[in-house]
Amino acid sequence: MFKQFCRINFPVSLIRPSIAVVTGAVCYSHWENSTHPQALCEGVSTHSNSKADKFTSVASYIDHTQLKQGCLESEISKLCKEAKANHFAAVCVPPYWIAYSKSQLKGTDVKVATVIGFPFGYSVIEAKVTEIERAISDGVDEVDVVANISAIKRSDYAHIEHEINEVMKAVKRKKGLVCKVIIESGVLTDEQIIRLCEIYGKANINFLKTSTGFAEAGASVHAVELFRSHLPAHIQIKASGGIRTVADARAMIAAGATRLGCSAGVSIIQEEQAEISGSSSTASRTNSNNSSSY
Repeated sequence: MFKQFCRINFPVSLIRPSIAVVTGAVCYSHWENSTHPQALCEGVSTHSNSKADKFTSVASYIDHTQLKQGCLESEISKLCKEAKANHFAAVCVPPYWIAYSKSQLKGTDVKVATVIGFPFGYSVIEAKVTEIERAISDGVDEVDVVANISAIKRSDYAHIEHEINEVMKAVKRKKGLVCKVIIESGVLTDEQIIRLCEIYGKANINFLKTSTGFAEAGASVHAVELFRSHLPAHIQIKASGGIRTVADARAMIAAGATRLGCSAGVSIIQEEQAEISGSSSTASRTNSNNSSSY
């Protein structure tokens, strides 16, 4: 049985995909004007001679997020159920809901992420370290740590270096704990972002993240591209803030993001499914029209 969603490990672009008709199924054959190789569906073949990479739903990039003040158990439960159903990468929840989310996601591949120093980042370093330690005791898999934006704005990079060194000491207390650092790229200059890429590159964090979603500007393609140009290759990028459509998601992925922070994850996937379904119908009609009877 042909799988509805297949997987790749490279970004896709915003450009409308061409459709390749395959045996009993339809898949994205390539992205026009893209530098990426052709994406072929798992378990099927096309007439392309290019290397067979695999197409993925944007679902595998998404951190399904609920961080509003006063969120309820029913909302976190719904978030976890949606993450399981759509095979999202993680849920991102307030620290209070870590243990509950872990219980709801037991036996799945969905990770539990939380936020540290959220949303403004100006709490003292010791407070952030304590938050990380408590999150670890509650079973967290990933921490999204807000940098001290005030220190960045006044070019106090010595503080930023000290902060991330202490944060990473705490992170290393749990093997495999993923650390994402949020810098609010929308309120920073390119020069400030480049300097931060240097600092966090040396600190060997796992992800640099664009935004909390609470500032006046969220993720941008320009910021993601700037991150990618100045970070070591092994450090990944999380785009977050204002990602509401499939087009938004694909733009960030094409720019270099490997994780997306979204509260609109379900609607994004519904839009993607509708697009794939429409493409499937179009290709099937084309195939039928071109068929010959013998």
